[in-house]
Amino acid sequence: MSTPQEDLSHENAGQDVIAVDADDTELELVNRLDAHTGDGIRHRAFTSLVFDGEGNILLAQRAPEKRLWGTYWDGTVASHPVEGQSQTEATRQRLEEELGITPDQYDDLRLTDRFEYKRYFENEGVEHEVCAVLQLTLTDRSLDPDEAEVAGLMWVPYERLHSHPEWYRQLRLCPWFEIAMRRDIR
Repeated sequence: MSTPQEDLSHENAGQDVIAVDADDTELELVNRLDAHTGDGIRHRAFTSLVFDGEGNILLAQRAPEKRLWGTYWDGTVASHPVEGQSQTEATRQRLEEELGITPDQYDDLRLTDRFEYKRYFENEGVEHEVCAVLQLTLTDRSLDPDEAEVAGLMWVPYERLHSHPEWYRQLRLCPWFEIAMRRDIR
């Protein structure tokens, strides 16, 4: 478990997230580190599922340095919008920052779901989020991943993963991605 001094110096201690109620109505800004420690504070988040035109989903392995769920596999990108930013705008930003995916590589970014969940991670923290799910299909699969954010990338047949997640347990999937995938009706 991290020490209080390590927590204060963590980059997340200098950022805010948007606290929300169960209906995703904005309440106030809260410190990002506070939102992810103790019992957590419910806040707004998003996850993006990136597909190619052949039925594959792009999984991104979170960098080992991530405070929560480092080295776990995610459904492409996940983060938190900042004050005044929509989930669509935040998704576009994170796709470009983390993977070098620019808006000219897709034109169908859409919100497909929203759900609330709460999961604890080892002794390090908690996620308590109202998570928007956004999906898009790449017309150009060129990627330029940021190693500080992404440790690995893998295209996986989505139907196989969706129907048989147990076949992929060795990947250690992020909980928000598993929930989003389970709720996805194709």
